[in-house]
Amino acid sequence: MPQLILANSERIAAIVDDYKPVGTDADFPDVLADLDVDVDELPDDVVEYGRVRVGETEESRTRLLAELEDMIYEKGDVTPHRMDEKFLLRFLRARHFKLNASYKLFVNYYRFRENHPDYYTINPLDLSFIADSEVLSVLPYKEQTGRRILIYKLGNWDTNEFDISEILKASLATLELGILEPIAQILGGVVIFDMNGFTLQHAYQITPKVVSTIFDLIVYAIPMKTYAIHIINESWVFETAFNLFKPLLGKRYNEMLFFHGKNMDSLHKHIDPKYLPKVYGGVRPNYPYQHWFINLKKNAAVVKEMESLGYSNDTK
Repeated sequence: MPQLILANSERIAAIVDDYKPVGTDADFPDVLADLDVDVDELPDDVVEYGRVRVGETEESRTRLLAELEDMIYEKGDVTPHRMDEKFLLRFLRARHFKLNASYKLFVNYYRFRENHPDYYTINPLDLSFIADSEVLSVLPYKEQTGRRILIYKLGNWDTNEFDISEILKASLATLELGILEPIAQILGGVVIFDMNGFTLQHAYQITPKVVSTIFDLIVYAIPMKTYAIHIINESWVFETAFNLFKPLLGKRYNEMLFFHGKNMDSLHKHIDPKYLPKVYGGVRPNYPYQHWFINLKKNAAVVKEMESLGYSNDTK
């Protein structure tokens, strides 16, 4: 999982932007456990995708940023911690530049923050034990369409070591990091749930309250678009648990779900094996998650953004 040591404003000032990232791979030049936060100009294909699929043009961006800002001030439903255009733009992109839907997402985001203050008053580094067990990880490269891949291996979760709230906190921190990339705001991301080893002991932890929080994270409250969700190695235990909240998913989210079982060829129809680890029939090695720690904590733009969200630099 991408994590970082957050710093106070004095330490941020000491961070240089021209650091040399670690974790590159000569065999795969696209490997880099870092985020593309400061993008001056988006690639032409991303701009075109944004125009056709998201409704983003220079005109719509200028007009709707102003209208969204006015609506937030006029309604006064929430008290935002920032109102700059860069921040507001992620909500418009997440809802395809539909004003009312973008405003609703904005309000839901701040109500989620109010209802879950403990999700932000943490140092994400304190959740490194989740990455140690590989319950949650992000590949240090993008797949063939330019989207990042988030992988959950819930069968690795030792329920005696930590509860699901820790996984949800780590998920939120990962999403907040992902949102920082303008390309990801437009294209969205891909999620793989590897359910190998998922047992009844795991399923018992998924209470109605947990389901509600999960839906807030992936549907209602966080301005990070999910392009596709791939379920692999699923068993009857997972299917039983999933059927409990499947009716709550809208048509859009049901359409982005793909079930592959143990058939990796089925997964490869969506994600080119050139961009998958060998364990999923791909060609890539496993990369150490520590590279994310090293690079992101030296990325001044990332540190500043995450600190602005309230994440702490205090360690346990």
